[in-house]
Amino acid sequence: MKNKPVSHFGISKFINQETIGGVLLIFATIVALFWANSSYYSSYHYLWYELKAGFTWGDFKLIGSLHHWINDGLMALFFFTVGLEIKREIIGGELSSVKKASLPIMAAVGGMVIPAVVYSLVVINKPELMHGWGVPVATDIAFALGLLAMLGKRVNIQLKIFLTAIAIADDLGAILVIAIFYTNATDFKELFTAAVYMIVLIVANYAGVRRAL
Repeated sequence: MKNKPVSHFGISKFINQETIGGVLLIFATIVALFWANSSYYSSYHYLWYELKAGFTWGDFKLIGSLHHWINDGLMALFFFTVGLEIKREIIGGELSSVKKASLPIMAAVGGMVIPAVVYSLVVINKPELMHGWGVPVATDIAFALGLLAMLGKRVNIQLKIFLTAIAIADDLGAILVIAIFYTNATDFKELFTAAVYMIVLIVANYAGVRRAL
């Protein structure tokens, strides 16, 4: 029997397809919705919120729920990857000028303001619900990119870049809304630390630093 390269196997082709990310995302969402709303809800809650995982190193402990690891760990990597894609477009792509970048930003602002206004009009007679206007302003970037991925090469690359830029700008705006309108107290020490790191990264970028050492 002749040996076949790994790429010839069905599973390898399946993983390497551009649409696989979107398919898995939609499938996982459907399963989660049915599971969370079924009689097995307790097992769902236990798996995501009560089951703990992590590691210790001397006095240092880093332990959290699966929900915590995904939200604060994997999503950070996801946004890091998306940020690299946007940086590439800003440096020499579709977002490399103010003229090119202005349309996605304006679209993102409209995508935040209009849903907030519609929500406020719908609940205008229910003052206790008015505080929720910030919920519909965010575009779930993971779903937006997942749905685009499902369309594969049938979607023009410029359209993908445009929609990705809108989703990112919208998410950044939603973060600002949460930080300004839904936060009881502001930790200026943490903000200062984040600002210092950002300045260091900007300086390193302009200085052409490509290695940590």
